[in-house]
Amino acid sequence: QVQLVESGGGLVQAGGSLRLSCAASGRTFSSYGMGWFRQAPGKDVEFIAAITWYSGSTYYGDSAKGRFTISGDNDKNTVYLQMNSLKLEDTAVYYCVASRKYGLRPQIADEYDYWGLGTQVTVSS
Repeated sequence: QVQLVESGGGLVQAGGSLRLSCAASGRTFSSYGMGWFRQAPGKDVEFIAAITWYSGSTYYGDSAKGRFTISGDNDKNTVYLQMNSLKLEDTAVYYCVASRKYGLRPQIADEYDYWGLGTQVTVSS
């Protein structure tokens, strides 16, 4: 059983920063890529960022470009999301995801095989 465990969420003031972490554990696990999605109350799941291990490429959703940075370590099955200049609208539950699909389309939620339980990020004014 593979588990993705997120950490690093919390309450932060607008303009501040947070760093989310995600570690995969369980049976022998390898992925083609990992990333982050989020879901705000009453809204659809939104793609934030992803990294594909084979190419080292990173991908960002429009909300994340210029403010968030994804990084990770394939050997350790870990991924991070550095979030800067946080805005009120960044408030959401952030989910770590992992995919074993070659040719992953990183912005598509259904492409991911594993999802964490999520970590709450709340940005206050």
